[in-house]
This record gives sequence, C-alpha cells and structure tokens, in this order.
Amino acid sequence: MSAGDHCALRYETLLEFTSTEQHRWHDWFIDHPQAWAVPFATGRMATIGGVVMHIFAVELRYTQRLLDQQVTDWENFRQTSMEDVFELGDNGRAQLVQFLTTAPEAELDRVLSFQTLTAGPVSASKHKIASNLFLHGIRHWGQIATVLRQKGFGDQWSHDLLLSSVSM
Repeated sequence: MSAGDHCALRYETLLEFTSTEQHRWHDWFIDHPQAWAVPFATGRMATIGGVVMHIFAVELRYTQRLLDQQVTDWENFRQTSMEDVFELGDNGRAQLVQFLTTAPEAELDRVLSFQTLTAGPVSASKHKIASNLFLHGIRHWGQIATVLRQKGFGDQWSHDLLLSSVSM
C-alpha cells in the first residue's frame, strides 16, 4: 500500500460506512414505525419515508446509468411500505457494489451525458457520478436525522464516520 492509499477515502470505506448506516436506519425504523410518516418537505419527499425512498431511488437510477442499463422511470417506483423501500435500497446497493468492485479504472473515467429531473442536462465521469451517490445519501440521511431529532426522536446513534466501527 502506498502513502497515497492512506490519504484517500476509498469506495470500499464509503460502501461499508453507508451500508452500515442504512442497516442501522432500517432497524431503527422498525423500532420507531411512527417516524416513517413524520412530515419533511413536499411532493415525493413530504414524509421521512418519502425521503428514504428518494435516496434509494436515486441510488438505483444512477447505478443503472453506471452499469449502462435502462434507467427506471420515477413513475415505476411504487414502494410504500418501509420494508419495500429498504428492499429497493438493498437492490440498488447490491448493483452499486457490483459496479464498483468490477469496473476497470478506464470505465470510471468514461463520461456520461443524461437529462436529470431537476438540474437539466448533466455530463460527468462515472467516477464523479459514483462519488456523488455517496454524498447525496449522506446529505439526506443527515437531514433525516436532524428532522427526527427536532420531532422528538433523539434516541439515535452517532452518525459520524469518526465514531463508526469502520476501520481506516
């Protein structure tokens, strides 16, 4: 391992950390089912459950792009129960792991161009798209944790990488 390997936050680390968080949230929601319906924003993200659905649907759609697959239309996401939403998340995560563990470096450098729902046309390398998936999820899980704390659900764990069981 070179010195540079110690300086980089690798995909393996991000996969381990975010997958652990995802499973902890699943277990937490089982113990706090009323939190699933807590108001959050509007539209598809009107509730906490809607935000979780958004996180997982985005991860699946972008992973499908990374794998050069047909991208699932938003209208085809009909999961409503917590279990169905987390199953979608597990499916998307498995495909992301498949891509990140098998893609050669040259594939990560390949640029994709596509139309997004809210940001218009985007061109980015597969490396940037994969990296954004982690940041997108981490950002929204942080919002979820904050809103739930504000609504009285303070019995959460520390969500910081520093305090996680992930080794680096």
